[in-house]
Amino acid sequence: MVMADWMGHLAWWIAALVEMIGAYVMSAPVIHADDTPIKVLSPGKGRTATGRIWIYAVDERPWASERAPAAFYRYSPDRKGERPAEHLAGFSGFLQADAYAGYALPGITHVQCMAHARRYFFDVFDATKSPVAQEALCRIGALYAIEAEINGKPADVRLAERQARAVPLLTAFKAWLEGERQRLSLKSTLGKALQYSLSRWDALARYASDGRLAIDNNVAERGLRTIAVTRKNFLFLGSDEGGRRAAHIYTIVESARLNGLNPQVYLADVIDRMAKGWPRSRLAELLPWNWSATKTIEATATGPPAD
Repeated sequence: MVMADWMGHLAWWIAALVEMIGAYVMSAPVIHADDTPIKVLSPGKGRTATGRIWIYAVDERPWASERAPAAFYRYSPDRKGERPAEHLAGFSGFLQADAYAGYALPGITHVQCMAHARRYFFDVFDATKSPVAQEALCRIGALYAIEAEINGKPADVRLAERQARAVPLLTAFKAWLEGERQRLSLKSTLGKALQYSLSRWDALARYASDGRLAIDNNVAERGLRTIAVTRKNFLFLGSDEGGRRAAHIYTIVESARLNGLNPQVYLADVIDRMAKGWPRSRLAELLPWNWSATKTIEATATGPPAD
């Protein structure tokens, strides 16, 4: 096979693998979403434009589900609301994300991130040592303490604990926020922090209504740290097509990492199998969460190496 044909063959395999990962993520009842800017060369303009890398991730380990974790990345040349609408077409369930209006879509229940609300209060306290901001941080900390205790437990146990312990704290927290908000101007940074939480309260407190939900969107935020690291190693992407290819690689590498694999070893093995004519009908066996099982079955079938 000539090099051009092989590269086209490899591109098909990678795209097909990514498509299967994407379909897997979008079939989950709860997914986490976020996005980050990335520089992209604008040919003929002598400058770069700002594109976006989006992540859609599933990680059900906090509620003891057997579904494997995975991350699906998408590239777009901008952050228009039509981008998540396109990415999430066909998805129906809970979407854990920040307050971006583009996530407000039919058939999707938006669950917002308590860590974002906490960040506003933390910034105020860090700058002013405000006792009101400190009280907010303490109240949010009490909610996180409950989450630390129930992490990894089945969804029904998590729900029962939240209903018994977190809901009363949330109810009291909202009443406290409303009382403090009446005393402060919206023009103050503390007033804005209070209003941020109050204006999004239903979506912020929604996590307590279902044991499968998380209190924050840290799953997706952790997945974007990969982008932050790699951005230090290049100035920009070469084109929109380069952005789409980068999203493919991020999808495979992060999904492998989430499943406890060494991404380099995993990807090298998958490419080697593709080169040796791995059947397209068996592509699912090369998904990160199936790959270890495939290797184990093969090792068992062939027996131990000869002395």
